[in-house]
Amino acid sequence: MIEKAKEWIERGRTVTLATVIATWGSSPRPVGSQLVIDDEGRFEGSVSGGCIEGAVVAEALDVIDTGVPRRVFYGVTQDQAWEVGLACGGEIEIYVEKVQWGSALDRLIELKGAGRSACLITDLNSGEKRVIPLDDSVALDLLQGKLRSSVETFKHSERNRVVDIDGRAMFLHSFHPAPQVIIIGAVHIAKALAQYASIAGYGVLIIDPREAFANAVRFPDVPINTEWPDEALKRMDIHSRTAIVTLTHDPKLDDPALEVALRSGAFYIGSLGGRKTHSERLERLKQRGFTDDMVSRIHGPVGLNIGAISPEEIAIAIMAQITDVRRNKNEWKKNSIPV
Repeated sequence: MIEKAKEWIERGRTVTLATVIATWGSSPRPVGSQLVIDDEGRFEGSVSGGCIEGAVVAEALDVIDTGVPRRVFYGVTQDQAWEVGLACGGEIEIYVEKVQWGSALDRLIELKGAGRSACLITDLNSGEKRVIPLDDSVALDLLQGKLRSSVETFKHSERNRVVDIDGRAMFLHSFHPAPQVIIIGAVHIAKALAQYASIAGYGVLIIDPREAFANAVRFPDVPINTEWPDEALKRMDIHSRTAIVTLTHDPKLDDPALEVALRSGAFYIGSLGGRKTHSERLERLKQRGFTDDMVSRIHGPVGLNIGAISPEEIAIAIMAQITDVRRNKNEWKKNSIPV
């Protein structure tokens, strides 16, 4: 919604931004969800799935008149919750502010465009903002105490929240590149994994130089790259929301790809193969100069140990492990699939 706010301002509209900053119970939208509203009451986005948007627009129009940001609370009744697909109601706190465009928001859009993670810090009393690139150690070092530790958690988390810093309420809002799953090997498991990853909101790419495997007939709706995996990966933007999964069982394809993956910022690396195969794989990588700590990043045999047998079940197990690592940062080394 930040980009939409800028677009509307450039068109001459006066704009407010409503952001969910806290929730209790079964709220329809997560913390960080946003609604952008102009001075004629037009809006885009969502803060509640539809049940309180009208009230938020009214608050936004008042904020346009006064120029003073405000925090507002809403209770979502059980009847309203049912209307938006929930089993019970909840409570939402929303911060409504008139958008005063400045260097912080320009910097945020710049970082997002470059595929870099950032934290937007908003003082909920004054509306003052600043942006911290999460990959910039110098910028992080300039922060102090609780604020620094709170911002640093966004390197490994997406949990937006309000924190109290010396009596001042600050909303910390993380922005990360779009999540992606890169699959090495256009094998049968890749068909199901690509589908499940897409449903879960990930961009998907399959890399396999074997055009008999990697073609639009077998994968009609999935982007395909037929370069050698390591060469393709070297030219890609592999960031902190990238998962890389090798499925070929062929060291000539998997090993070079894993070497690139291990040097990248990917949050998840998984590799198909039994325990013996995986042990041999790790030894080959260590002979190539990778340490025990480095190769321990590889989840192998890949996937959670749910007793998966079919390609579709194995794909479910892989997607479940990717989700767990992303959301909970658990390694699950002892629970991987014993293929």
